Amino acid sequence: MKYYCIGIKGAGMSTLAQILYDLGNEVIGYDDAVDYKFTEEGLRKRNIPIYHSEVKLDSDTIVTYSAAFSTDHKEIKRVKEMGLKIKKYHDILGDLTRMFTSICVSGTHGKTTTSTLISHILGNTLGCNYFIGDGTGFASKKNDLFVIESCEYNRHFLAYQPAYTIITNIELEHTEVYKDIDEIIDTFKTFANKSTNEVIACGDDSNIRKLKLDKKITYYGFNDDNDVIAKNIKLSSNGSKFDLIVKNEFIGSFDLPLFGRHMVLNTLACITVCLKLGIKPDTIQQLLKTFKNAKRRFHEEILDDVIIIDDYAHHPTEIEVTLKSCLQKYPDKKLVAVFKPNTYSRTKDFYKEFADALNIADFQFLTEIDCNREKQEDYPNVSSKLIFDGLKNGHMISDDTTDKLLKFKNSVIVFMSCASISHLIDNYKNKKTKINS
Repeated sequence: MKYYCIGIKGAGMSTLAQILYDLGNEVIGYDDAVDYKFTEEGLRKRNIPIYHSEVKLDSDTIVTYSAAFSTDHKEIKRVKEMGLKIKKYHDILGDLTRMFTSICVSGTHGKTTTSTLISHILGNTLGCNYFIGDGTGFASKKNDLFVIESCEYNRHFLAYQPAYTIITNIELEHTEVYKDIDEIIDTFKTFANKSTNEVIACGDDSNIRKLKLDKKITYYGFNDDNDVIAKNIKLSSNGSKFDLIVKNEFIGSFDLPLFGRHMVLNTLACITVCLKLGIKPDTIQQLLKTFKNAKRRFHEEILDDVIIIDDYAHHPTEIEVTLKSCLQKYPDKKLVAVFKPNTYSRTKDFYKEFADALNIADFQFLTEIDCNREKQEDYPNVSSKLIFDGLKNGHMISDDTTDKLLKFKNSVIVFMSCASISHLIDNYKNKKTKINS
C-alpha cells in the first residue's frame, strides 16, 4: 500500500511512517519544517522522502496527518480536493495493534521510557516490534509482539487493541480535551477493559486504584499491597538499585543506570510484563545494565564545567521528577531550569504547579508559550507570566538572549519542553564555545 504522512517530522508520525515502511508499504511524507529534527533519523535511514511542497500522489494513496496540523492546512485541503482516502493516525495504529500481540503502555507520565525499557528487553530476547514516542519505530512481520506507547490525548488509544495494558499513573492532563480527572479515569477504564490478556498497573497511584476493571490486574509499586514490589531502594549519583519482591518472594537485586524513584517504577512495569512473557530474572538484570534511554529523555552533554540536559518534561510532575533526578546525580552542582511551556490550556490550569516544580532548581528561566495546536486568542490573559510570577529566582529567556546562561559555572542546565527546544540549546552552546575559544 501507499501512504502519505502529513507532518512526518512529528515524533508520532515519524514513528508510524517507519513502521509502515518496515512492513513493506511505500511511504512518503510532507512537513512544513525545513530544519533538521531528531525525529528524522529513522526516516533518513530508510530513505523515506520528505517534501515541503506539493508532490504528485497516486489515486490509491492513503493519507494520514498529524494532530498538530489543522484541517485548514493547505496540504490537507489539497488531498481532500483530490478525493484521496484519509485515515486518522490513531486508526492506523489501531490496525497495527490488531496485527500483533500488543503491549500498550499508557499513563500520564513515563510512557516513553517504559516502552523503551520493554522493547530493549524483548528486542534482545523474544524479538518485538515497537512504537516509541521519541520518533523511534521498528517492525517485522516475523515478530509476534508489538510494544506501543499509547497516549490518552483525544482518546486516541481507544482505537487500539491491547493484549497487555500497562498504566504507569493517571493525573489531570490534556484539560483542553477532558473536563476533569473523573473523565480521564473513566477513559483509562474503558481502555484497560479492552485488554485480551491482562492489565499491569502502578498500585501506588490512587487514581489507578479507582479503576474497577473486568480484567485480571497485577499491581506494581513501592507499597506492600502490590503484587510486584521494589524494596531497599538506593538512589546514588551512579544510578538506582532495588530488591524485587514478587508475591512475597525475593526475586533478585536490580541495578539501573537511571535516576529517580519514578524510573524505578517504570522499570517495575517493564520487569512485570517481561516476567509474564517468560523472560528469566537474571536475563532482565543483565539487559537493564545496558539500557540507554529514549531520545530527549534526560539526554546529557558535557560542555566544559557545565552539564547540559535536554528533557521532554512538559507537565509539572515531569518537571519535578526530572529536576530531582538532576539533584540525585549532581548533588554538588548548581541547578538551572530552562522551561518552554507548550500549550495555553496546560499553562492556564497548572501555572501554580509549574512554578512550584521549577522552584526546585536554584535558578529558573522561562520562554514564551510555544503552541501549534491552540490559538492564543482563545486563551486571553494566558502567558508565561502566570508561571513567572510564582518563581523564586525567575528570568525570561529567548533564542536571542541565551547569553543570560553564560554566567553559570560548575552547573547543571536542564532544558525542558515537549516543544522544540534545540535552537535554544544550540544558541547557548555556540555562545559558550565562542567565549572559550
